[in-house]
Amino acid sequence: MIELVNTVIQGLLLGGLYALFAAGLSLAFGVMRLVNIAHGDLIILSAFLGYAIVEPLGLNPFWVLIVIVPVMGAIGYVLQRFVLNKTLGDDILPPLLVTFGLSIIIQNTLLQTFSADSRGLNAGDIETASVTIGSISLGVYPLLVLFTAVAVIGGLQYLFNHTSIGRAFRATSDDQSTAQLMGIDNKHIYGLAMAIAMGIVAIAGIYLAIRTNFDPTVGPGRLLYAFEAVIIGGLGSFWGTLAGGMILGVSQAIGFAIDPGWGILTGHLVFLAVLVVKPNGLFPKTIDR
Repeated sequence: MIELVNTVIQGLLLGGLYALFAAGLSLAFGVMRLVNIAHGDLIILSAFLGYAIVEPLGLNPFWVLIVIVPVMGAIGYVLQRFVLNKTLGDDILPPLLVTFGLSIIIQNTLLQTFSADSRGLNAGDIETASVTIGSISLGVYPLLVLFTAVAVIGGLQYLFNHTSIGRAFRATSDDQSTAQLMGIDNKHIYGLAMAIAMGIVAIAGIYLAIRTNFDPTVGPGRLLYAFEAVIIGGLGSFWGTLAGGMILGVSQAIGFAIDPGWGILTGHLVFLAVLVVKPNGLFPKTIDR
């Protein structure tokens, strides 16, 4: 029984990282109805940008967030304002094709720049530190990742429900034509939404780089986890995205406990089961009002 409880808890902690992967994707879809195929590669790009700063300077990876978050935010704004905005419309194919091309470009650029070798970031003692509750040991770093995910999701929910920018996000999401008539610059609002999404991507990338090794080719796998977390939780629901990440993490942890070869597959099977039973996800909703 204790082993099962420990497995579930470790899965919940892993789910915090998946929720960070998914939060930016959920935001982009919620505001712009944009499925960003390059999302996973942008996470890895953030990890490599962090590595490029940490390695020569010997900084703690957490300090790098001060630089990487605004840099990725700026990249997101420029990308959305001058590229992706031109693809938005009734046809979902153009943004899919453009972001797929962007994914290929990012992967090949990283391969040329950093080679195919796997890298990682060393955050020091926090990676091995743990706290013991009864007979269960919890890693301090996974706890930090989970708390960060909850803070990010809570911050997004507050932004959408209690700020003027959030009202503009909801207005453009509901009816961009009416929003324009009310004086909202949709292109700018979409750029801001992508900037925030990429800021979250930067956090996810650095946290991933601290937790495990990465290389230029692992982006699509991170996209898959993010996509599954969003779909499990329900499109348009930030807290649903957090729940989806945790469900995915727990299912993988239980799969790994049964057989090391079943971990990833178990997560995919749970995703498929949710799609069959509830195609709109467990907690589907439009952006809360």
